[in-house]
Amino acid sequence: MSGRTILVLGASGLIGRFVTDDLRARGFRVVGVARSLSPAQRMSALDIELPILILDAAALTRLLSGHSVDIVVNCLGVLQDGPGSNTSAVHRDFVARLLQAIGGSGRAIRLVHISIPGTPEADRTAFATTKREAERLIGASGIPHAILRPGFVIAPAAYGGSAMLRALAAFPVDLPAKDMATPFQPVAIEDISATIGWLAARDVDDASLKAVSWDLMQAEPVTMAGVVKQFRHAFGTAGWPRIAMPAVMLDLSARLGDLANYLGWMPPMRRTAITELRRGVRGDPSAWLAATGIAPKTLADIVGRHPATIQDKWFARLFLVKALIFASLAAFWIVSGFIALFVSYRAAAGILSAHNFPPALVDPITIGTSLMDMSIGVLIAFRRTAAVGLVAGITASLGYMVGAAILTPDLWIEPLGALVKTGPAIVLMLVALLMLDNR
Repeated sequence: MSGRTILVLGASGLIGRFVTDDLRARGFRVVGVARSLSPAQRMSALDIELPILILDAAALTRLLSGHSVDIVVNCLGVLQDGPGSNTSAVHRDFVARLLQAIGGSGRAIRLVHISIPGTPEADRTAFATTKREAERLIGASGIPHAILRPGFVIAPAAYGGSAMLRALAAFPVDLPAKDMATPFQPVAIEDISATIGWLAARDVDDASLKAVSWDLMQAEPVTMAGVVKQFRHAFGTAGWPRIAMPAVMLDLSARLGDLANYLGWMPPMRRTAITELRRGVRGDPSAWLAATGIAPKTLADIVGRHPATIQDKWFARLFLVKALIFASLAAFWIVSGFIALFVSYRAAAGILSAHNFPPALVDPITIGTSLMDMSIGVLIAFRRTAAVGLVAGITASLGYMVGAAILTPDLWIEPLGALVKTGPAIVLMLVALLMLDNR
């Protein structure tokens, strides 16, 4: 059992969660910190929920001293600015406070910082430029550090870009040929964790490791097409004919993704993601390999050893459909309420009048239900309130069905079957509710 304590910042993310659990299995005492943890992620009393990004340097110093931290692993990162996400605040400003806290802690602490591969000259997004600014701050701090720049991370879990490539493998669709040909050197998440464990086992005053920057990825060149092809072998879809998505459709999807981003969602197809995708993922892992002696897993080792499970296949098939489900449900409620209130108000009110509703109640009920429907759609459209909207939609739909059964039972046998179709809509909202979690 190692006597060293590792603090992992961002312990709810793809890399952070795996690293936290894996380092514990290697015998380290690991404190996992995240802004929020799902119930399943609270694996230990050392998994802590904290508003980490708003802590000042003094609070961070207390966190480090209170847990006698020897190594800090910073896995925090956001892809794009949006509600609750600010690339400068997360990548640059927080790192500046963290460096101040480490320097003022009075302890010999090594910082392991997860960054991105590539060169500053190729940076085109706020995501990349702020990541690079953090690297410069760390390099100038004089604090013992290791900047790790993983390639395309492949893990047992899938999130963001890794989930999108799995979805591509499950469908007969390719990205534009130019994009599929971009370099995309992968790395197994186990190799990232092994590297952090290797660093944690070394003395912080080891002069050869005082300031290192390593690209973590397999040495053999691979393109995005090669990565997707390996997933297709695992999914059993390698022999399917493919249709290449036009570049204009990919750009349109990115803009729609940006719109969803402002509603609080984090779709993998956003302009930042597509820009970074087109830059490619490449680097030189020779310094990492020479220093650690780690033999990185190849793409075939990571993906190709076992066929995809049914859970993998369901996730990949439903991943892109999830956005369509939520968009269609939000549009359904908003548009149906809008039509009843502004386009076909007399027809909507006439249905109630034709079934002997008291005249004094016809207008209030028509207006009230229309506004309720539109409100449900708006709630579903925003990520933060989507669960409330879905529960409200299911409740309202059941209310419509029960109310009609009591007051207007003949609506159940109308030729267009409006009430009968409400049942499948309830099922779809239930499916959406079950798919709401991101991690």
